[in-house]
Amino acid sequence: MGQKVLVTGASGMLGGAVADLLAARGDDVTVMQRRTAGGRHREVLGDVRSREDIARAVEGQDAVVHLAAKVDVVGDWMDFVNTNVRGTSYLVEALRAAGGGRLVQVSSPSVAHTGRSLAGEGAGPATPMRARGSYARTKAAAELFALEADSEDLPVVAVRPHLVWGPGDTQLVGRIAQRARQGRLALVGRGTALVDTTYVDNAADAIVAALDRVEEAHGQAFVVTNGEPRPIGELIADICRAVGAPPPRLRVPVPVAWGLGAAVEGAVALADRVPGLPSITQPPMTRFLAEQLSTAHWFDQRRTREVLGWEPRVSLDEGLERLAAASARAR
Repeated sequence: MGQKVLVTGASGMLGGAVADLLAARGDDVTVMQRRTAGGRHREVLGDVRSREDIARAVEGQDAVVHLAAKVDVVGDWMDFVNTNVRGTSYLVEALRAAGGGRLVQVSSPSVAHTGRSLAGEGAGPATPMRARGSYARTKAAAELFALEADSEDLPVVAVRPHLVWGPGDTQLVGRIAQRARQGRLALVGRGTALVDTTYVDNAADAIVAALDRVEEAHGQAFVVTNGEPRPIGELIADICRAVGAPPPRLRVPVPVAWGLGAAVEGAVALADRVPGLPSITQPPMTRFLAEQLSTAHWFDQRRTREVLGWEPRVSLDEGLERLAAASARAR
């Protein structure tokens, strides 16, 4: 057997892909998650919000790939803090108490997105005070906390996969497909902003590469994408066609989308405060979504590929073909 690696958040699409990839090459994989997932890997059932659960999961591990997070566009602020920030702090604390180890902190490019377009940039600094939305702000704080813990005994590297998708994706692909079939999917602005994404197998490969290169790459953050930016309107239409859903025909001007997002966020906050009002868990728009759908966000991948020794092996078009094949089998 190879090294002992703990993967948190392995019940998600990307976490599961990372755990499978590590196990396939001979590593001794343990997954930490709140509910059993069928036993492909050794499981430690627990919650990253629990200091005791984290300590139990870390015991005896050589390395940790930390993917567990609260990922959403709305929700209670403290839920984001407890999962994303405190969960990371408990993990670092447990690793230090265990004598160290290697840590790959899986982050997000949104930690450095302040509302303007990101065109051909690298991994800018995480900015908790300027990042947009509760998820991005808490992930920024978590990334900074993890990287500040970097040391000889606890080398840490942060990996920021951008818009990960693939068969079985319930976030990007699932939400696009659902809204398209309901006739509620609209483009914001002209749909010409260039956006890059990451096919799930490529993201998993990059995370494993970061684990293998952590001694060389420690203390740094790396954005990971397919390196194939495409106009967002074209990308969304491609995903719709792959899953057998109608491409969007509606267009909403950016100022209108921004205003709608602000109104929806107000309604979400009101529903959370007033007993008896139904909660809004899948808002049609937020200010963060309006920005993401109308601004460019693609990244220079040269440094990532050079330092991590990684190249994407599944092109965007091949990924779409795989998505279409999986969707056809599911229908």
